[in-house]
Amino acid sequence: MASFHVMAGAAGRYNQVAVRKIGFSDVIAALREGARDFWEKPSHYFFLCLIYPIVGVVLATWTSGNNALPLLFPLMSGFALLGPIAALGLYEISRRREVGMDASWRRAFEVRRSPAMPSIVVLGIWLFALFIAWLLCAKALYVSLFGPDAPASMSVFFNDVFNTDQGMKLMLWGNLIGLAFAIVALATTVVAFPLLLDRDVGVVAAIEASARTLMTNPLQILFWGLIVAVLLVLGSIPIFAGLAVVVPILGHATWHLYRKVVEPDASLSAQTVQSYSPAR
Repeated sequence: MASFHVMAGAAGRYNQVAVRKIGFSDVIAALREGARDFWEKPSHYFFLCLIYPIVGVVLATWTSGNNALPLLFPLMSGFALLGPIAALGLYEISRRREVGMDASWRRAFEVRRSPAMPSIVVLGIWLFALFIAWLLCAKALYVSLFGPDAPASMSVFFNDVFNTDQGMKLMLWGNLIGLAFAIVALATTVVAFPLLLDRDVGVVAAIEASARTLMTNPLQILFWGLIVAVLLVLGSIPIFAGLAVVVPILGHATWHLYRKVVEPDASLSAQTVQSYSPAR
């Protein structure tokens, strides 16, 4: 695994990444810069991100059956845990724009050439594991309150959730457990994926840098997490269509937030850009 730069960086050793203290204005600026990046070529990113509303509709359709109804809200909310993986192509576009390279939407797929891809895969597996754990916890909570039987119909299900004491407990504890999962995901990946695309530092250094980002800027990063959650909810109304705009803006904004939080290493960044970019 070490030869694939998973546990350590390209040099085979662990290097701690320097993290800055930022303000709320930096978070807002990152969001503004992400929106600016999107509006420069909105048609490209809209096409690239059609997958997000499509996936949302598929999830809603799949859970429309009675047996899967209890997983409707956990699937929809838990899908946000996988957002950093889904935005990899957007980070790559932002990285290429920053150094003056071709940043057309097709270049989003150049992420597969990254020397840090093994670390990116491991980090992605971690988020998938977190997603599955969230679904299992949500299912267990529902069963503990309503029993193992599937709801008789969608109307019965919504009545049970919104008009019963068990439903109130389900929403309360479900939101608290979901918040805990979201904070874990934020703490371990808030800058990890952009960092790995920018530098082949290894998955341990990337996760540790994300954790220190949260510890150094707790209110600011939680504020960023709140912004992400609110925009994803708004983008899901109606029928997830807004996600085709919200997701690329958040993806670009995440890259800019990474740049504001993590101290640059010009030599490593330049070397990474040259190492996996094809001739153009």
